[in-house]
Amino acid sequence: MIKSQTGDFMFQVVPIIIGIGFIIVIVTILVAVLKGIARWNKNNSTPKLMVKAEAVAKRTEVHGGGNTSAYNYYFITFEVESGDRIELQVKDSDFGMLVEGDQGELQFQGTRYLGFKRLSSK
Repeated sequence: MIKSQTGDFMFQVVPIIIGIGFIIVIVTILVAVLKGIARWNKNNSTPKLMVKAEAVAKRTEVHGGGNTSAYNYYFITFEVESGDRIELQVKDSDFGMLVEGDQGELQFQGTRYLGFKRLSSK
């Protein structure tokens, strides 16, 4: 009986390729989790700040869709008194309540949005 070289080759190489793919997926997930933990830790170690700011831009980012669920992420760019700008991710309810040009007091901690108290125009 004659053995096929192609069959032996496939049984040796395919498990290696699947194993490498599995390792790549696991490493990618671990890196994402570690980045998230590092950002959370950095935000917790920075002081909470409250500064006068103006909402200068709004944007949304959509992830997913098609055959899967779509997720919306909401961002607002604030300009502080010094002229520096900071873009923070906000909840949908905060996104809907703020309008470009709103002025008030922005409260944040690192990259974490904590709130915005609009100054009355009266």
